[in-house]
Amino acid sequence: MMASHSDATDSYLIRPNPDDPRLSAAVAGTDQSGRPVDLSVVIERPLTIFLNGQEIVTAMTIGDYPAELAVGYLRNQNMLRADDVITQIDHDADVDVVVVRTERETDFEDKLKKRTHTSGCAQGTVFGDLMEAVEDIVLPPAELRTSWLRRLTHAINTTPSLYLRAGAIHGCVLAAGARPLIYTEDVGRHNAIDKIAGFMFLKDITAADKIMYTTGRLTSEMVIKTAQMGIPILISRSGFTSWGVALARQTGLTLIGRARGKRFIVLAGGDRLVDDVTDAEVMEASDDDDG
Repeated sequence: MMASHSDATDSYLIRPNPDDPRLSAAVAGTDQSGRPVDLSVVIERPLTIFLNGQEIVTAMTIGDYPAELAVGYLRNQNMLRADDVITQIDHDADVDVVVVRTERETDFEDKLKKRTHTSGCAQGTVFGDLMEAVEDIVLPPAELRTSWLRRLTHAINTTPSLYLRAGAIHGCVLAAGARPLIYTEDVGRHNAIDKIAGFMFLKDITAADKIMYTTGRLTSEMVIKTAQMGIPILISRSGFTSWGVALARQTGLTLIGRARGKRFIVLAGGDRLVDDVTDAEVMEASDDDDG
């Protein structure tokens, strides 16, 4: 039995707001026949992130949840530790700056010296020793029921979003079982997952029993960030990269791609998968779930 649309939206702590006028705009153009059209396009803007007195990075973003994006970015780069106490977050919308201040004096200079540009759109970057840090990651035991997978993808695909309105955007969803909890969007999938990481850090949300879903490719960066967050399962409706698969196998992450309707492919961590979908449910499933 698929979750209803109201059930799906009622479970969200954060979900997209496609009606927010700050996130998209109508742009006049012409179609293939020369007829005038108005197209909804995503608005992107720079956001510069500071940690205490140090400028860290400028990200291109749609501009929603700037505090969560900044905290999640810093956390996923290991510039914020799990036990760090954030004393203040200042966002100046006029100059597009977020400053995160901590109780502990941070030591991020060495991390800034070593950087790896990733395959993520909007110039994804991994700083410091994250590539080496995957060797120390131990992910918790967990399970993913096939019924959860079908219900979760259906709920996400039927949630109003900026992607459905304007396209040209990625989404990430944090879920508990079949229930989507946090749904963020951005021009870069790394920004979307950082917003979730920031929300989890600020609200002290546990990761061990959660599932991460992304609309984008399962790249090394997405695998590293998901594993770094302590989330044991990563799902996408898109495909894989070889390094992403290798890192998932190395860290013990369950990696599932091409998840559309009742179809999916598992390339790592298949031992967590529990098939609890009945033959009748398989027959009932429609390709409409492909979204």
